[in-house]
Amino acid sequence: MKLQLVPARAGFVWVRLGIRTFLRQPLALTGLFFMFMAGMTLISQLPLLGVPLAMVLLPGTTLGLMAATREAAAGKFPMPRMILTGFRGGPKALRGMLLLGALYTLGFLLAMGASWLVDGGGFSRVYLGGASPSAQAMLEPGFQAAMWTFIAIHLPVSLLFWHAPALVYWHGLAPMKSVFFSLVACLRNFRALVVFGMSWLLLLILLLLAVTLLASAIDLGDSLGALMFPLMLLVAAMFFCSLFFTYRDTFEAAEVLLA
Repeated sequence: MKLQLVPARAGFVWVRLGIRTFLRQPLALTGLFFMFMAGMTLISQLPLLGVPLAMVLLPGTTLGLMAATREAAAGKFPMPRMILTGFRGGPKALRGMLLLGALYTLGFLLAMGASWLVDGGGFSRVYLGGASPSAQAMLEPGFQAAMWTFIAIHLPVSLLFWHAPALVYWHGLAPMKSVFFSLVACLRNFRALVVFGMSWLLLLILLLLAVTLLASAIDLGDSLGALMFPLMLLVAAMFFCSLFFTYRDTFEAAEVLLA
């Protein structure tokens, strides 16, 4: 395993590759993403332990989406069973993935608990789906402070686990080593990750603007939300496809930047 340093423009390339790969196998990758979302949603609805259990399984299922993207990028058809790839690498890999999930859960709960202390749980109930968001509530200073508190803590947690599932599964690293190398890789290639995030944000803003203008032009009215939801899910599926390329260019062959 060798860390590759990539230029800032790689962030844009990752977005392009994610979208292009998704369009190669749109039905398969959409189906896998919906399986991922449905599974996480159903598990999180279980009483008491639902949300922590979903968080424990998140790194492994994210690895499954990355493996499916790898198959699609190679011109193959990703099968539904690939969503469980992260849990099918043998006892050692399974233990590593579950321990990684447990560590991620601790980080997530720490961030969520800190936000709870700020506003008494208003933000966390909205984030976890236990309360319906309203424009007035989201503009409250307490809600805003809790949201930024969560982001401030969860961002470094995300960097720790950005590459960790792939390092555990494809490189056989121990969970603690994987989060360390993930953080180092993200910091060394931070400019590319900033460009990556800003590119996705710009793409999302442009999509929202285009759909809003279209809805106004043809007077969709209340149908705007019904149109926006599936489009947002498709963008999310493309985003998860692009995650594989952030790992591949960072820890594998640098020539993929020319793809």
